[in-house]
Amino acid sequence: MLIPKLKIGVHEAEIPIIQGGMGVGISLHSLAAAVANNGGIGVIAAACIGFRESNFKKAPQMANQIALKKEILLAKKLAPGGIIGVNIMVALTDYEDLVLTALENGADIIFSGAGLPLSLPRLKQRYPYSKTALVPIISSARAAVLLCKKWLKSYNYLPDAFVLEGPKAGGHLGFSLEDLIKNKFRLEQLLKETLEAIDPYVKLAGRPIPIIVAGGVYTSEDIARFLYLGASGVQMATRFVVTEECDASEAFKKEYLRAKKEDIIFIKSPVGLPGRAIKNKFLEAVEKGEKIPFKCAYHCIKTCIPKKAPYCISIALINAQKGNLEEGFAFAGSNAYRSKKITKVKTLIKKLLEDLKKA
Repeated sequence: MLIPKLKIGVHEAEIPIIQGGMGVGISLHSLAAAVANNGGIGVIAAACIGFRESNFKKAPQMANQIALKKEILLAKKLAPGGIIGVNIMVALTDYEDLVLTALENGADIIFSGAGLPLSLPRLKQRYPYSKTALVPIISSARAAVLLCKKWLKSYNYLPDAFVLEGPKAGGHLGFSLEDLIKNKFRLEQLLKETLEAIDPYVKLAGRPIPIIVAGGVYTSEDIARFLYLGASGVQMATRFVVTEECDASEAFKKEYLRAKKEDIIFIKSPVGLPGRAIKNKFLEAVEKGEKIPFKCAYHCIKTCIPKKAPYCISIALINAQKGNLEEGFAFAGSNAYRSKKITKVKTLIKKLLEDLKKA
């Protein structure tokens, strides 16, 4: 099997693998650069990225912009010639500022989900010579069509690609909790529907609009299957957590190693979206109705109502990133329990490619 390259906008990756953006410090410059140096697309996640900055508590949004600029420039320095993307959630209160920061500092691709990025091309118009590709993250064919219509009508722009995220992904999910529990959707079917739905827009564009699938993609066999079904590439996040270059603490990575299949659970996030995470004492306390008192200092998510939230998700995820799992938890994909050891990004990608040729 010849391993296809993945072209998004003017950027062409040697291998069709994108490392998924994992927020609150899990995928920063170290992981993104390592993936980019090995032929894939490395992704920095912008959510609460400034938590290490000295002014984060007083001016969190400014801290996020400072940190995002630093991380992009560091990743590009470590991976010259590599492709570095940024994941920016639409639900973030500083969404537009972070998008402009990414554009200003030469991010190669902006991946945008957790809401529909309806205005993304408008922000890019401020940088008319920008080579940054715009890639919405969606969970349905309907969302893909809606975005194509809106972007075409308002900005005469069509997406450079889509990431189609299925129900087996980690973190916040674009499905109702009821549908997730009922296992109502399959990524294979979502891919088929989306490919059919965007075909008219592919013809209009006169170029491919690649679909990259995400959520539950774990093995080389998974990659081969989705490429065969028409995907142009895959996005993988869970597998990259247990690498030496992942920006999370060792304790966070070991949480993946200790997890059993039954520990991977759905949670009701304080920001109004269901999510998938690794069960621990913190989440058990939340499930029992215990409220963890906090004062909202960050105002990070538009949909969060602090008075009704049982805990601050930003504080919990910052604690987890630092290794304090007593006061936080780890988001994870459905296959996190299959993690057996911590390895290097180079070793992981080499193994995936060797097996992909045989798949």
